Amino acid sequence: MKVITINEQEFKNILERLNSPKSILDIYKELYEVYTFVSSGIEEVLNKAEFKDFNFVNPLIVILYIVNEFGFYVHSHKTKVEEYSKIFQDDNFVSFISSICCDKYLTNEQLNVKSKVFLNKFNPKISTINLYLNFCLTILNRDKIKLNKYDNLVKDLLKNSFNLSQCIINLLISGFDVEAFSTWRTLHENECLLIVLTTYGKEVFDAYFKHIEYALAFRHQINDEKRIDDLFQEIKAHIKEKGLRSCNMKKFIEYGYLFSVKDKEFNVDYKLNFRDGVETLANLKRYSKVYELASEIAHSSPFLIYSNREYYSTLANLNLYDTFFRLENIFAKLYTRVGSKEEIASYSNIRKVYLSELIALYNDTNQNFITKYKVRQTKNNEKSNPK
Repeated sequence: MKVITINEQEFKNILERLNSPKSILDIYKELYEVYTFVSSGIEEVLNKAEFKDFNFVNPLIVILYIVNEFGFYVHSHKTKVEEYSKIFQDDNFVSFISSICCDKYLTNEQLNVKSKVFLNKFNPKISTINLYLNFCLTILNRDKIKLNKYDNLVKDLLKNSFNLSQCIINLLISGFDVEAFSTWRTLHENECLLIVLTTYGKEVFDAYFKHIEYALAFRHQINDEKRIDDLFQEIKAHIKEKGLRSCNMKKFIEYGYLFSVKDKEFNVDYKLNFRDGVETLANLKRYSKVYELASEIAHSSPFLIYSNREYYSTLANLNLYDTFFRLENIFAKLYTRVGSKEEIASYSNIRKVYLSELIALYNDTNQNFITKYKVRQTKNNEKSNPK
């Protein structure tokens, strides 16, 4: 096998496109020499009889190994920038770093042990929702829109939720299907909180801000001991007022903001938690069984090791879509209220094209899931374990 290499100018161009610092660009000739040694070493290994099924050697990946390995070396040896070029005069150093980069490329890129994957990044089930997530995150990361503290909290929770969604996607396309489903558990907690805040309004928002401060005091993350003492006195007073025991302090700090929800029968002792509190008030109690299953996996139950991975891949994908549809609705309400006319028009076009595609993909996946695993649909649309 012949490893296709790039020339010195192409090597320099790649370093520039990687936004390499001047200290690296100044020694591109020396680094290119390392690159040629590494490429030769890779070619020598690949030409051995036992290595006939190896993939195309990507020069960009080889370069990234070299640059990062060199960066770590000079950092760990506290080498001054003006001494970078002198290092390469030592043949032992060139041989050393070339050998390491060759080993890492062959082992991590060519021999890398990967789990079987049921979805890849080009599959419309992944590429479409990923496109939409990237679009939403691009908008949310803009700072030009001035928001009040309530909208800003919604924006931050949406950003966190969409980032978690991308984390789930990355786990799915890397073959970590059970872990992806487990991560959905955190995403579901985020969406329930968002729905409660945006449904019940200002009083709940204000209470939630106060409980954030309580949590910071509880973890001693406030650099004012008097303020911490004052907040603990507030917490104790509220606990007494609500008829709670002192042992319920942590529960009150985490979920006490739910007391501000009006027009709801709310049994304090039983419902200061997620499933019987936040999830119920978000009107998503129908996901309780699925959430419980994801929790078992998160707590290292046997499901994590002995499970039907394809089943959990599809289950994670379906629940990701379910949650995304609700989050996107919250995003749409925020953005169409605070965005410019031009941006809203652009967003409306994206939404018109891709939201309908996402719905079609979800319906197709869900029907195949029900058929393949003979999933029993309850009146709450809960998904049972596969038979």
